[in-house]
Amino acid sequence: MLFAFGDSYADTGNTKIAVTRSWHFPYGITFPGKPSGRFSDGFVSTDFVAGYLGMKTPIPYRWRKELSGRVKYGLNFAYGGTGVFDTSVAEPNMTTQIDFLQQLINDSVYTKRALRTSVALVSLAGNDYSYYLETNGSFTAFPDFIQSVVNQLMVNMKRIHDLGVRKIGVMSLISLGCTPQNTAGSSFQRCNETENDLVMLHNNLLLQAVNTLNQQTNSTLFFIIDLHNAFSAVFNGTETRQGSPTFENPFEPCCFGVTEGFFCGSVDENGEKKYTLCSNPKTKLFWDGNHPTSEGWRAIYSTPAFQNTLKQFID
Repeated sequence: MLFAFGDSYADTGNTKIAVTRSWHFPYGITFPGKPSGRFSDGFVSTDFVAGYLGMKTPIPYRWRKELSGRVKYGLNFAYGGTGVFDTSVAEPNMTTQIDFLQQLINDSVYTKRALRTSVALVSLAGNDYSYYLETNGSFTAFPDFIQSVVNQLMVNMKRIHDLGVRKIGVMSLISLGCTPQNTAGSSFQRCNETENDLVMLHNNLLLQAVNTLNQQTNSTLFFIIDLHNAFSAVFNGTETRQGSPTFENPFEPCCFGVTEGFFCGSVDENGEKKYTLCSNPKTKLFWDGNHPTSEGWRAIYSTPAFQNTLKQFID
């Protein structure tokens, strides 16, 4: 069984249609051919991790009653736009997502015995940090805030473990300073290195947290999925993909708002589309301002950095 927690890098359709772009065209044009609530043109990290484990992609928590026969394969509790703390998105933060699992265990949907072979994918892609900046958090206090985010993430991972989930993999942060949202100001030419320095602090603290959890439980049940180095290898073009060319300008997304204030999928009051869309998403690493394309995720998933850390799910 696979459980997923976190945000849009893992969400496969939990976020409400009213609050998110991921239920609007052109999201989902590659798979399944229409919007599915995934923040991509096709697949996201959860799909690839499930495939690696030889499992079906866990269904979104919100469909657990309609698709009750699939619940035995696990559930996806991730909601796009959320963090370990509350953000501008009115969806369940990670603590509440874990509450959902706790309730299902209390209701005997999952037994302790069934959970013994379960694993969890935990995604924290930086929504806490963007919300901190949006709400005028001070730059000097940013390192302290990063420490508090990682501390809360550590509490969350410990709690997932204490509920009976056997192994817990948490994804490291990609170089957020290189996402199209942060490189648009330089016409998609340069990364924001200040932001990338803060990412490195997060990832170093996360490594310490995981080591601490393993010491406390006298185990190796907690581990980092090396999204950071996997992304960097693809972004820098050091990872050549079998049977497909390297990505065109990796800074530039496939789908982007025509001007500031518009996004991928935006339409005005007359229904006129206010975004540009590339002719072939497979040629792009990024789908929109923050999220990889399906092909981008596939390339990240295929790197030695990602594959070698995923092995810890089955070791």
